[in-house]
Amino acid sequence: MSVECTRLPSGLTVVTETMPHLESVALGTWIKSGSRDETEGEHGIAHLLEHMAFKGTNRRSARQIAEEIENVGGELNAATSTETTSYYARVLKDDVPLAVDMLADILTGSTFDEEELAREKHVILQEIGAANDTPDDVVFDRFSELAYAGQPLGRPILGTPDTVKAFTSAEIRAYLDRNYTTDRMFVVAAGAVDHDTFVKQVEERFATLRTKPEVSPIIEAARYTGGEAREERDLMDAQLLIGFEGRAYHARDFYASQILANILGGGMSSRLFQEVREIRGLCYSIYAFHWGFSDSGIFGIHAATGGENLPELVPVIIDELRKASQSIDSQEIDRSRAQVRAQLLMGQESPAARAGQIARQMMLYGRPISNQEMMDRLAGITPERLTDLGGRLFFETTPTLSAIGPLEHLAPMSEINGALSAGRATPLKAAG
Repeated sequence: MSVECTRLPSGLTVVTETMPHLESVALGTWIKSGSRDETEGEHGIAHLLEHMAFKGTNRRSARQIAEEIENVGGELNAATSTETTSYYARVLKDDVPLAVDMLADILTGSTFDEEELAREKHVILQEIGAANDTPDDVVFDRFSELAYAGQPLGRPILGTPDTVKAFTSAEIRAYLDRNYTTDRMFVVAAGAVDHDTFVKQVEERFATLRTKPEVSPIIEAARYTGGEAREERDLMDAQLLIGFEGRAYHARDFYASQILANILGGGMSSRLFQEVREIRGLCYSIYAFHWGFSDSGIFGIHAATGGENLPELVPVIIDELRKASQSIDSQEIDRSRAQVRAQLLMGQESPAARAGQIARQMMLYGRPISNQEMMDRLAGITPERLTDLGGRLFFETTPTLSAIGPLEHLAPMSEINGALSAGRATPLKAAG
């Protein structure tokens, strides 16, 4: 396997990894722009733009876009996150020119037809409604809104019914012109692809991309706030999220935070899964996670359980946080490193996963990162470093709590804060 990178005169970056044993290619365009780049009046527009890109261009109708890629057995899709947006395809190697042409067409020639816009707004309103009916979606949305209160980073990516209904074609195009510029875009392919041929195809078809915005976007620095949100609902189970400010991608403790999350709740052998689910049977799902952003991060624990288990569950979680800040075994670190290594190698067997991995590395670090370099970054993580990090993460920052469902037995936030401040499992009384 070989990774090659070319920066075109326009500023667009093209990266490929040749996997000659394959018959297919995964390719896409990744933009260093997402919902966080929305202004106050644009909440939800990044996601709406992603939808509208497939709804007709100057050369193709929405139906033609769908039929042309499926006529050759290919796939075409897109995704919006807080800091990135991606448009990607998977095709057989002989159909790469078609996929490049279609990706370029939807990114440079979309018409944003008013009738299509009205229909797609209705689709997204249904999507918002479905998310609001899904408790584990709601608990994460509320969590983000609390962690970064009043900031684009904390807002739901889908937007709100009111904001989505109000958008016009002109506003969508203005967002695109401001954010979809060559200095923030990466075209990546992995699989049965020839680098030089692919570069020529991209250079020709993406020639009309805007090279830079008239006014450079200004991203507001993230300010972690923390807080509490509870929503009583008549549900069978309670969804609970407890979190803290994590570390940004480029922070010294980013990889240590990833390892700590894995040890606490990254699999069936993790501390939380074993103690909470296997030994005590207090929930059917529990895991820890660490999200990195460009200038901040979130470390969280999510659990789904019956409401009657909350009085025992929360103290046990806090006790596991305390234990992680006091003692971690080197074997746990070795196991977590092995899991990271396995994920890296397994991901390289999938061209789609590999293309996405390369794109993320280019956006974050400006270059591909080798497996060896990735493992070297994990090599210096020691038990002492993780326990020190755990103490600072869990007991020296403002917590964020989000919960939905039958919550009458969930202790008041003052008691949860008290237990966290003490750094130990203080008995918690049921609320009310």
